Amino acid sequence: MSNCAIVGINWGDEGKGRMVDLLTEKYDIVVRFQGGGNAGHTVINEYGKFALHLLPSGIFRQGVVNVLGNGVALDPENLWKEIEETTKKGVIITSGNLKISDRASLLLPWHRDMDALEEERLANKKYGSTKQGIAPFYSDKYQKKTIMAGELFYSNELREHLKDLLEWKNLTLTKVYNARPYTMRIIDEWLERYCERIKPYICDTGKYLKTAQREGKNILFEAQLGALRDLDYGIYPYTTSSNTTAAYVSIGSGLPSTKINDIVGVVKAYSTCVGEGPFVAEIFDKEAEALRNAGVEFGAKTGRARRVGAIDLVATRYGVDVQSATEIALTKLDVLSYLDKIPVCTKYIINGKETDEFPFPAMLKYAKPKIEYVDGWKCDISSIKKWEDLPKEAKNYILIIEKAIRCPITYISVGPERNSIIIRK
Repeated sequence: MSNCAIVGINWGDEGKGRMVDLLTEKYDIVVRFQGGGNAGHTVINEYGKFALHLLPSGIFRQGVVNVLGNGVALDPENLWKEIEETTKKGVIITSGNLKISDRASLLLPWHRDMDALEEERLANKKYGSTKQGIAPFYSDKYQKKTIMAGELFYSNELREHLKDLLEWKNLTLTKVYNARPYTMRIIDEWLERYCERIKPYICDTGKYLKTAQREGKNILFEAQLGALRDLDYGIYPYTTSSNTTAAYVSIGSGLPSTKINDIVGVVKAYSTCVGEGPFVAEIFDKEAEALRNAGVEFGAKTGRARRVGAIDLVATRYGVDVQSATEIALTKLDVLSYLDKIPVCTKYIINGKETDEFPFPAMLKYAKPKIEYVDGWKCDISSIKKWEDLPKEAKNYILIIEKAIRCPITYISVGPERNSIIIRK
């Protein structure tokens, strides 16, 4: 049996979906263990181009079972819409290849409202939320103020539980935000329209995963976002509201006994960031526009233009440590092919002093990047399949990163398609 976690090393949007889609050929099960529909995993394969938000990226592989674990912020509305959009392109989704944990808590309709209302209240101090209800959801989950997916099978108990939650939540909506209250009629329509449709996929996934473990199945665990968005170890408070690290696999997947053999950390060949918060290696103006357009750097969920920058070796080394990565997949190397000189953030400068250490979040706003430049390769590398065929400048760039982050780079993505990959082992 082999267990592998694929996790983000930076701010998210590193290309985890394309790596899950690639590597699931070797695995029997793919498990999403945290996060919700607030970020997208872009996958390009024989079915077309997809931006998955809740569906695990192994959904395209025949014979692979995909699990949404108890750590996921389960949004029935967005999940059902995603299932519909994906199946329209010929992807088969049944209760045989998609299983939802009965212990996953449901993101309720008012969570998105609460998210948008709070961002509006914060005004120029906002967090840059995607307004998908993630922070209000996790807040309510830890207050024990949401419902579990398994409750959908117990209609009387469910209804009483929802009435209590409705009364409580309306106090906040009306008294704090002066917003419209919810009614049971609205909730009943939501239950019928979306929750009833996902019920066939809900089961005891913990039991299923334990059986799979005993049978020696190979399991791949898929994370959302990256180490720097982790609630505990990221750039707090500009983080997501869940733990994005491989260490959370055993809790969020519903398989406490799991042991991870490999942790593949995904790093983009340059830096990108969606939303607010410190971003030390950020570049601006025409230089940023050129990189953004070359990499098509727009949010898969929101369509927002991503902030872009030089690869940040300080932040990346920190992310590797936080994730305990055993190997690295470097994505989008081909995007940099237009550059004569490629910027690299090698250190931070804080209060006039250089440092290799990623600082405490409160100090990040004072950090300035130390930028060094390496030679570009100025040629198309998108069709290259072997390490030895890469230009020497591209190899040099990869080796500089590898040495700085102290982790082997074993996968090099030179295009978005499944087979546009160099495997270096």
